[in-house]
Amino acid sequence: MRLQDKVAIITGSGSGIGRAAAERFSEEGAAVIIADLPNSNGGQVADGIQSNGGTARFIPVDVTKADQINELVEITIKEFGKIDIMYNNAGIAMPITPIEEVSEGFFEKMMDINMKGVFLGTQAVVPYMKEAGKGVILSTGSTSAPRPRPGLNIYCASKGAVVAFMKSMALELAPYGIRVNCINPVATNTPMVDEEQRSKFIHSIPLGRLAQPIDMANTALFLASDEASMITGVDLEVDGGRCI
Repeated sequence: MRLQDKVAIITGSGSGIGRAAAERFSEEGAAVIIADLPNSNGGQVADGIQSNGGTARFIPVDVTKADQINELVEITIKEFGKIDIMYNNAGIAMPITPIEEVSEGFFEKMMDINMKGVFLGTQAVVPYMKEAGKGVILSTGSTSAPRPRPGLNIYCASKGAVVAFMKSMALELAPYGIRVNCINPVATNTPMVDEEQRSKFIHSIPLGRLAQPIDMANTALFLASDEASMITGVDLEVDGGRCI
């Protein structure tokens, strides 16, 4: 059991990559906090984990709201006594859009969810991890950070910011025994991938398929485990060769 007795918060875990990670972490012994919007399937995910003998708790949260993130962390500490893993996974995608058609409102929403959510989640858990002298912080970036795609301008910018932020955090938090890494998925088979874009994405991936949520979940499991105890500051591309 690679995460036996660990406590993990995973944002955006009501579906897609986050759900796969929550289920995978539970299989390896972690108690999992399913953190997602109130209208998500987070409750169902938690119920499913519990019915399979795991420990899970759904806590509704909007990752763009500092008070809600802080409450999420406080509830976890109160109920479980610690936080070993913070996986900042929540995010949104965008359709291919010429820059002149991107509204200021959309720009702010994208940055709020994709970048501010990572900042708030990280900031909230750091004091507890510093006190413990250990911890793992993961975030979901994107291959669009090192290899941007045309028309995904603001999405690429938001994920590039996530990668740079997490590298900075890796340096800042290393003296406290806290490891910080980022997972860069290629286009993944979730509802976030527009049906019209799927064929185009697949043709750009040397292995010839979209990634599956379990591909990211297994990567997150490795980075969260003690097997990766010497790995920090990495943005790991899980991309079927896309970034070569």
